[in-house]
Amino acid sequence: MTKNKKTLSQAIQERRATPSFDSAPIPAEDLRQILDAGLHAPSGYNLQPWRFVVVQSAEQKKKLRGASYNQGKVEEASAVIVACGDSDGWRKDLDLILEQGRKGGMPESYAAQAQSSVPNYMSSFSSGQMQAWLNKQVMLAFTHMMLMAEVMGYDTAPMEGFEQDKVHEVLRLPLSYWVVALLAIGHAKGPDKFDGGRFEIGHTVFGEEFGKPLKL
Repeated sequence: MTKNKKTLSQAIQERRATPSFDSAPIPAEDLRQILDAGLHAPSGYNLQPWRFVVVQSAEQKKKLRGASYNQGKVEEASAVIVACGDSDGWRKDLDLILEQGRKGGMPESYAAQAQSSVPNYMSSFSSGQMQAWLNKQVMLAFTHMMLMAEVMGYDTAPMEGFEQDKVHEVLRLPLSYWVVALLAIGHAKGPDKFDGGRFEIGHTVFGEEFGKPLKL
């Protein structure tokens, strides 16, 4: 199927949360490009705590739909990327992260400091703080993938409507995983969602301190 590719600016301006998809399969090379965009997102300490489960089979999408308040788009999408954060990722990955950093020019003094500062920082989190931290990190990668898909001509639907425990059960996720969001990708079937509009810049953006207009 021919896709209408967009510039990044177009993708940002025109993107809508697609209400229904046509279920056409997505080529593996396109899916890889979308996932790669997420893997190149920035993260605190470069810990990259995101973990993605790509759901494409009809049987698994049907199960995931049942864990997502029966939303039809989950079953209709070409693929659904379940974006998770691993609360134990830093424990398992820190040595590898520092090894890769050294190959990329990380000073040894920085690596030595991170070897102690990262565990001290991460182990101080409460459960709620860890979930909040994972939400921030994972959504950076999630947004990279969503916009890459849109630039490539696909339609997307970011979804927060799901039941954590049920998604865990369907995907057999480790206990350390926290499900952050679902990204449905494919081609729209029927009309796209209406344009809900956005606030003017003066409504949400300030200059130097709260209440002062930004002068552009």
